[in-house]
Amino acid sequence: MRDVAVLSFAQSTAARETERNEVEILMPVVREVIAASGLERSRIEFTCSGSSDFLQGQPFAFVMALDAVGAWPPIRESHVEQDGAWALYEAWVKIQTGEVDSALVYGFGKSAAGNLGDILAMTLDPYCVTPLWPHADSIAALQARAWIESGKGSERSLAEIAARNRAAARSNPHAIVSGTETVDELLSRPYVASPLRAHDCPANGDGASAIVLAAGDLARSVSKRPAWIRGIDHRVDPAALGVRDLTRCRSAELAAQKAGVARDKIDIAEIYAPYSHEEAILREALGVPDTASVNPSGGALCAHVMMSCGLQRIGEVARRILSGEADRGVAHAAHGPALQQNLVCVLEGD
Repeated sequence: MRDVAVLSFAQSTAARETERNEVEILMPVVREVIAASGLERSRIEFTCSGSSDFLQGQPFAFVMALDAVGAWPPIRESHVEQDGAWALYEAWVKIQTGEVDSALVYGFGKSAAGNLGDILAMTLDPYCVTPLWPHADSIAALQARAWIESGKGSERSLAEIAARNRAAARSNPHAIVSGTETVDELLSRPYVASPLRAHDCPANGDGASAIVLAAGDLARSVSKRPAWIRGIDHRVDPAALGVRDLTRCRSAELAAQKAGVARDKIDIAEIYAPYSHEEAILREALGVPDTASVNPSGGALCAHVMMSCGLQRIGEVARRILSGEADRGVAHAAHGPALQQNLVCVLEGD
């Protein structure tokens, strides 16, 4: 296996982008991440993006985003109809083949352009579930209720998770929401979908993120302390909610095992948990120790950009390793209803 490292990370997050289109959002992010990587643009040999045509409302919409990258002279380019974390996985595989030594990866999404609840409902079983038009918050509430009824936690547990994330988000300039509310203050607020309140649900927004990857010797030549990808894996559970135990996340458990999360200590964990109960389920599935700093950025609960948020989790861990704040961390991305598909990435500083 070839050593592959993250050289740089950049992001742009806003609660609502009413003035800029996807290209205008991406351009400064791409410029920033390339400048911070230490590589000339001409030395980046592969480009891979993650986005959703459903969000943009037109087929092959990702092609427009290439205007932000610059596709002339011709570049090697690919795209996944999923979160940018899966684009990073494709780029990692491309580097493993030896065809390229470097890659630019980015993910972006604008949920403000349409009704996100309706869009996500159309990704469900088209025969039995989509006709009911369940909102994503309602599906999450079913999972949260199952988790509470199993005896693993309570509504207070959820409020404690939300309060910690909102407090951590105060130091993150890219967060959409933050706060210093007490647990009791949060519990006094009305339900969105019982047992979930507004603070238990994601702060959806628009934006983009980008990462530059490089193979061994190239990474070492431009960075004193690259964030090495020591393990990466992704797994999927059945889409049907009724055929799996919603209080556990077996695909995340398996991905964490294959990625080698438990091989050494974990300093930091960035978990894709846009709902408070998902963090609790995923901490157990990933095997994150109590001593680790979990979602120091505020996590997906405080800034949730569809198709970019998973890549941001990898970037947030890498950023702290690059700066020397952490030595080893785990980043997690998810996709699909009730944590159906999960990707786990272990990064280390050296």
